[in-house]
Amino acid sequence: MNRILVLGACGQIGSELTMELRKRYGNNSVVATGHRTKPSEKLHDSGPFEFADILDRESVERVITKHDVDTIYNMAAILSARGEQNPQLAFRVNVLGLYNMLELGREHNLERIMVPSSIAAFGPGTPKVNTPNETLMRPTTMYGVNKVTGELLGNYYFQKYGLDVRGVRYPGIISSGTLPGGGTTDYAVEIYYEALRKKSYTCYLREDTVLPLMYMPDAIEGIIKLAEADVSKLKRHCDYNINSMSLSVGELAASIKKFIPEFVCEYKPNFRQTIADSWPKSLDDSAAREEWGWQPKYSLEAMTKDMLTKLSRKLNKG
Repeated sequence: MNRILVLGACGQIGSELTMELRKRYGNNSVVATGHRTKPSEKLHDSGPFEFADILDRESVERVITKHDVDTIYNMAAILSARGEQNPQLAFRVNVLGLYNMLELGREHNLERIMVPSSIAAFGPGTPKVNTPNETLMRPTTMYGVNKVTGELLGNYYFQKYGLDVRGVRYPGIISSGTLPGGGTTDYAVEIYYEALRKKSYTCYLREDTVLPLMYMPDAIEGIIKLAEADVSKLKRHCDYNINSMSLSVGELAASIKKFIPEFVCEYKPNFRQTIADSWPKSLDDSAAREEWGWQPKYSLEAMTKDMLTKLSRKLNKG
């Protein structure tokens, strides 16, 4: 991996992933792209930045050629909640956009394409606890259908063309850096902001809703570690479960209350509750641990302490 392209670099994961890749491989070795969102000053000034649209194959191809790219991290996506509001757009971005990237990878003989998947790929019929890496995949959301399709497409391109496509199935991601953008687990970030701003939060899920969650530093480490793994050690490619914490909304609120005793959380479930109920409560990530050494670092308490510390500084600056 000498020249890396991060698509969707202005998004929640992409923005922090780009900075970590630049830290590891050098600022000029990592090209960030966005669709329309203006990049942060730090993202723009720390290395090359281009505007590109994954639905416009030629716009991405120009970036690949200009910067002699050999590796793509495709972080561009329409997430679960927004995908239910506009399923047609979700299909175009998540499936047709990915297809464009796979074709560019094939045509330009790229070294590797990283394509993150999600627990949304599972469905109501999937075992909820310690969900196996290989199990029934019948999601009931457009985003989930898109992610299953992406996993299968990536595996197909590996088998058919020898294109090295890899991906992890992300749980809900919690970040102090960038706000989430229309996912079912957005509450897990919003709750920290509102705890500091208002000492209260109204959640759109039930208190007893349990979902797998992960702190951003672990999420970034996971996908980079998989990208760096020896392909000969991998028994699968685009569908690695990675697990960290499995928490109810109430447990997350209680962890905040330890640091902010006056914090109060109320619960008013909306349409996202149905989505959350179709997802696993915990994941079996033994394949990732055995094949490429996956190991999360953050506990709930450590994450909450770090989130509140970083967001306090961020909000006070604002």
